[in-house]
Amino acid sequence: MAVEGGMKCVKFLLYVLLLAFCACAVGLIAIGVTVQVVWNQAINQETVPGSLLPVVIIAVGAFLFLVAFVGCCGTCKENYCLMITFAIFLTVIMLVEVAVAIAGYVFRDKVKSEVNKELQQFMQNYLKDNTTAPVLDRWQKKFECCGTTNYTDWENIPGMGKDRVPDSCCINITVGCGNGFKESTIHTEGCLEKMEIWLRENILLIAAAALGIAFVEVLGIVFSCCLVKSIRSGYEVM
Repeated sequence: MAVEGGMKCVKFLLYVLLLAFCACAVGLIAIGVTVQVVWNQAINQETVPGSLLPVVIIAVGAFLFLVAFVGCCGTCKENYCLMITFAIFLTVIMLVEVAVAIAGYVFRDKVKSEVNKELQQFMQNYLKDNTTAPVLDRWQKKFECCGTTNYTDWENIPGMGKDRVPDSCCINITVGCGNGFKESTIHTEGCLEKMEIWLRENILLIAAAALGIAFVEVLGIVFSCCLVKSIRSGYEVM
């Protein structure tokens, strides 16, 4: 028995939300892939708590897309079981997202420690490994930084010394600009601090996106429960 009255409006709104879920799912997968690429460039492939974050994000995105498909089928066919499944899965996704947020907060110091350690290792291998130098140069250019803590970190790197830093540390990058540098011609801040500043500047945007996704998911649960109630009422009348 087809839903009637106000439930038709709820059904339409649920379709709109399902499209939003699909968009969120694609967005999460894209974010997860981006974070994974950035993470691989920042540290080695050792398994640490933070390294699981992009994998979880991608998995949640893929699962959300599957859930949206189930919800679409349930809404189209007005199937009681599919709508119940949709509501349960959506609730599970919200719980996973909360768990990920908590894990990210709990392990934030561990992630910072790992990034610090790997940046120092990259510096040690800067003149030895052709694959390490481009990655570190890219980070120093992007964040306009030099070294881990500050530019003096390069003094302890074999082959560098007190009067030399990578050209990527320079404010105006030219070939050899890091040789015989002056403090006024290079970025003196460390990359670890600059990364933290970047995260703090973007945390509000990340939080707003997370709250937006959570709001859409809550609406999806509410509308699906309303539709389930209407479908069950229709069965009882029959």
